[in-house]
Amino acid sequence: MIVLGGVSVTYPGGQRALKPTDLRLETGRFTVLLGPSGAGKSTLLRTINGLVAATTGTVAVDGVGVIVGKLAWRAHRRHTAMIFQQHQLIGRQTVLRNVLTGRLGYQTTLRSLLPAPRADLELALHCLERVDLADRALDRVDRLSGGQQQRVGIARAIAQQPTILLADEPVASLDPVIATRVLELIYRICEEDGITALASLHQVDYGRRFADRIVGLSDGRIVFDGPPDALDDVSLERIYRAPPTPVAETADAVFGEPAVALA
Repeated sequence: MIVLGGVSVTYPGGQRALKPTDLRLETGRFTVLLGPSGAGKSTLLRTINGLVAATTGTVAVDGVGVIVGKLAWRAHRRHTAMIFQQHQLIGRQTVLRNVLTGRLGYQTTLRSLLPAPRADLELALHCLERVDLADRALDRVDRLSGGQQQRVGIARAIAQQPTILLADEPVASLDPVIATRVLELIYRICEEDGITALASLHQVDYGRRFADRIVGLSDGRIVFDGPPDALDDVSLERIYRAPPTPVAETADAVFGEPAVALA
């Protein structure tokens, strides 16, 4: 379970991306964040992982409690995987080596400089099998298509053996057919592994199809929270009725999109 208590985010310059927010995410459920650009979806996601520091409020998770200090954040991030829109892969490295970066949070700095342990190699190959890319393990990742690269990102995420998965617009750059396949893959893996998932999406149809629960954001506030079948025209109007204040929708608008954070 993830519990946000009064979490808000104000970026440098006074840009208020997220107003005080209370949110409880149940273990093992697939929750989708919907809202227009600038609504605060990515800020909310990244605050859960500490990639964006909350200005006020607390984040608490099972097994850690309220997350305070570097050691608590490190323990939380070790089991919290993230999938980005732009993949955040190392293009010159092989598919396998990219997936192995999902294991860095379990290693010391010195150990990470040595060849990967056999157990990690076997796990990484198994993760690639789950996304149907085992046959591309030794290919450079920049030779893959966009959909294949996103599947590498999914394999890297599950190589962390996470209990929480955060996906920030994971299909925004993909065509509808490939986007559907990628979301089906993410949903299936989360269901099989009992992973608590939170994904931000722009497409309402995808939210209705894949979500167990939908949270709608507008101008940094939660304005809808319920099952997909409760998302009616009135609710959509409340979410999308007016363009939000042009604040930073994502941390990368202020700081640049980060590489995968494992420590």
